[in-house]
This record gives sequence, C-alpha cells and structure tokens, in this order.
Amino acid sequence: MSSPGLLPPSGHVFRVERARGPAWYAKYRLPDGRQVQKKIGAAWSGRGRPPAGYFTKRLAEEWLREVLHQASQGTLAGQVRTGVTFADAAAEWLRYVEVDRERKPSTVAGYKVVVRSQLLPAFGETPVESITTSMIERWLASLNGAASSRTKALVLLHGILRRAKKVWGLQSNAAAEVEKPPLRRSGEIQVYSPEEVWALVRAAASEQDAAIYLTAAFTGLRLGELLALSWRDVDFAGSVIRVRASFAAGALTTPKSGKVRSVPMAPDVASALAQLGQREHWAGDEDLVFAGPTGTYLDGSGLRKRYKAALAAVGLRPLRFHDLRHTFGTRMIAKADIRRVQEWMGHADIQTTMRYLHYAPRSEDAQLVAEAFAPADPDISGHPERRPRTSSDISVHPRSRTEPER
Repeated sequence: MSSPGLLPPSGHVFRVERARGPAWYAKYRLPDGRQVQKKIGAAWSGRGRPPAGYFTKRLAEEWLREVLHQASQGTLAGQVRTGVTFADAAAEWLRYVEVDRERKPSTVAGYKVVVRSQLLPAFGETPVESITTSMIERWLASLNGAASSRTKALVLLHGILRRAKKVWGLQSNAAAEVEKPPLRRSGEIQVYSPEEVWALVRAAASEQDAAIYLTAAFTGLRLGELLALSWRDVDFAGSVIRVRASFAAGALTTPKSGKVRSVPMAPDVASALAQLGQREHWAGDEDLVFAGPTGTYLDGSGLRKRYKAALAAVGLRPLRFHDLRHTFGTRMIAKADIRRVQEWMGHADIQTTMRYLHYAPRSEDAQLVAEAFAPADPDISGHPERRPRTSSDISVHPRSRTEPER
C-alpha cells in the first residue's frame, strides 16, 4: 500500500518489432518515482492459446496489472533497495542467533555449515530484495539429500530473510510461501538388546570406554552430557547421576533441555564408575568422569571411531552412538510411566518420549479386546474356543427384490 508522499504505481505495455520476432514490453513507475522498463515475453499473434513464454496483448496487460498491484502493496521483488546482499543478511542472522539469541556453539556451528554449503552458493551475491519465491522453489528442487536436510536449509533461509525484514526494511519474506518438502517418518527406532550392549562393553578398547558405553545405554545420557559429567554429579549414595552440563563444539553449555535433571544409576553402572574412580589421576569432585589423557574433555570424534571399531569387532549392527540413548528409552518405557521417562531423558516435549511407546510390551491388550467382545450370555452363544464355528453362526439376509441397492 502506498505511503504518504509516494505516488501510486502506473504504467503501460507496448509491442516492439525485433529481428527474432515481436515482443511485449512494459514500462511502469514505482511509488518512489523510479521508472522501470522490462520485457514481458514474445508476442503471440496466432490462433488459440499461446504457448508458454508467449503473450497476447491481454495477457501482457494482466502481467502488468499484477506487477502494479505488488508495487502498491510493497511486495514487488526489488522494489526496496536495501543495499545488502544475501551474504550480508546471512552474516547478520548468524551474529543475531549467536549473540542476541545465545544459541549453543554446537547449534551455531551447524547453522554455519548449512549457510556455507547450501545457501551462499545459491544466493550469496544476490541483492536480498531480489530473491523471489520462484527462485527459492527452483533452488529447493535442485537440492539433493534427505527431505529433513532440505527442510532445515529452507528454515534457515526463512530466518535470514525474516531478520532482513526487521533490520533493512525488506518488504516481504520470499521464503514464507515456499512449501516444505514432505517428510516421511517410519517411526522405526534402531536399538540394541541388553545382550548386545554387554557384548559392546566387553569389546571396548579400554576400561573407560566400556564404562561410557554402559552408562550411555543404561542412563540415556547424550554424548555431550557424558563428556561433561564430573564426579560431583555421580551420587553413589542416592544411586543417581545428575546431568548439569553438556560439552559440544568445544564449549561447555547447559543440557539440551536447558534444565538440570537426575537419572537413576543402575548397580552395574555404579560398579563400573566406582571401578573407574580408583584411577590414580582425575578422581576429584571437579574432575571429569570420562577424561582425556590430560584430564581435559574427551575427544568425541575419537570416541565415535573407537565405538565403531568395537561394534565391528563383535559383529554388531553399526548403529549410531546416539542409538544407545534410544536403547535406554525403549527399555524403560516398558517399566516406568511416560512422565518419568520424559524426565530421565530430558525431553522438553512429551511427544518426543511417546516415540518409544510402541516398544512397550503389553500382552494384556489382547485380553482387553477379548473381554470387550465377550458375549453377554455365554450359555446361549457359547465360547468360540469351546464350540466349533459353523455357517449358522452368521445370519445372511438376502436383499429384497424391491429393495434398492445402497
């Protein structure tokens, strides 16, 4: 919509004869007074519907009317000159999420990878106001990889343009109208059996690695939470482990949920940690339970490599280290109520915990169904297990000749 001091947009179409054939052009004035001349497309003078890319005079005028409407609403691409490129807008957004929003270093590092590898090659030097919905749709269609990774890239692009609207007065967010790729989730979670967990523990390259694998599977702690665990967080008397921090991307932060939580410590875990605590160094309250060679944080990348080697040594399925956490969730949902499992795992949303529900064995369900369909008078109809079922059990009522088909 026009603002005070701005003129309503106006323009006209005209036909130009060219060596390669006639073409329709538009000349229009934007609310700020700028004059624009733009080719609409090749002119069509034949009969019938024009092919794609060709315009009759009526279609050219419709094209111009749409442009003028967008200009009057302030949504026309390129109408506002911000003076910044997409790369500038991306840099500002990364600063914003890291400094103003205080996102975790590991989260910001992940954002930077997506921006650098997928967004900047496509839009880097493009003026941010010139990015259109159709440009984004073509880019999204060209991306390879899983729908979840393409969706993540689109969400980041949306955030960058939304920030540009606030900082530089961008009139609209071109990503707002782009549909996300459809996600197909099977809901299947890959986990280890207790026997497989113990096989992994026995194949560990060291006593400390064995304790890490066992603790991960029996407590559901995330890798970053394991790396940040200190001896003061291990309460042997209370049989609990308190999760206070997480270490990822070289920085110590709060757990993913942002809250401190307590997780039950099974006797096997307590025994393994007590044995580990007998080492000569790094056994003080403030020391790390799973320490590196110099007492500093353990290298997560190196741990994952040793984990994969241990799996291969005993022929176990190559599941992710994170699947040890899922192993805990699927085992505990069969023993404890869902709210307690949610608290132990540090899920902010109970819907996340509910993924494990179909792993809970509930043999009594079949009996519930049987009771729901039990006959009201067993002496009349009998029990299906005691009396053979015959065709007389089913009443068939032929449709009357005069009854209409339904």
